[in-house]
This record gives sequence, structure tokens and C-alpha cells, in this order.
Amino acid sequence: MTPEQVTAVQTSFAKVAPIADQAAALFYGRLFETAPETRALFRGDMHAQGQKLMAALTAVVTGLDHIEAVVPVAQDLAKRHVAYGVKPAHYPLVGAALLWTLGQGLGDEFTPELSAAWAAAYSTLSEVMIAAAYPAS
Repeated sequence: MTPEQVTAVQTSFAKVAPIADQAAALFYGRLFETAPETRALFRGDMHAQGQKLMAALTAVVTGLDHIEAVVPVAQDLAKRHVAYGVKPAHYPLVGAALLWTLGQGLGDEFTPELSAAWAAAYSTLSEVMIAAAYPAS
């Protein structure tokens, strides 16, 4: 990611953070709509799950300019997700739902350039997570 992309992601996320609960609900709604098989991976309180999602996104986005500090946390998270049944094929589904959610939350501000910056951030992170959780993949 370029420094400009990092700044764009961080600036845009600051606009989504105030609507965190709505963003999380949109995200999971979209994920379950487009990939219904993922619904079985989630048990319990979806509001609490949404809060965890937004907290994780906040930590990652905040740390993008020091990615070396974010990587170990993401690797640990990915390893824990294996126990929940998460597979490498789920990562692109989550990425697509995330980009869609950002588009909904940011509207016209979610330009192709901003979408590309978010895609780069997600791609970088998901590659690290998949490699940590599924070293034989």
C-alpha cells in the first residue's frame, strides 16, 4: 500500500466509525445474503459480533501506517478463526461484503480510488491471515 492509500483508508474509516453499529449490521446482512453458507460460522449475539468486527477494523486501520505491529495480531486472529470453521475461501467473500458496506456507508465518497485502497488493505491483511492460519495452503 502506498502512504496515500493508507491515509485514504484511515480518513474514510473515520467517517464510518460513528455509524459502527449500522455498518456492522450492513456488513453481516450482505455477507449472509451473498454467502449464506457463512451464517453457520456465527453463533450467539450478532450485535456483540458486530462490535468485535468494528473493534478489529479500528485496530487494523489505525495501525496501517505501522503494519508490522498489526501483522502478529491479525495472524493470531486468523488462527483462532480456524476453530470456528473459517476457510481460505471465506476471505474473498468477507472482502467483497466489506467493500460493499463501505460503499453503502460512504456513498459518493467511495470512489474507485478509495475502493482500490481498501481492496489493497484487505488483500494485504487477508494474505497474511491465510498464510498464518493455513500454512500448507
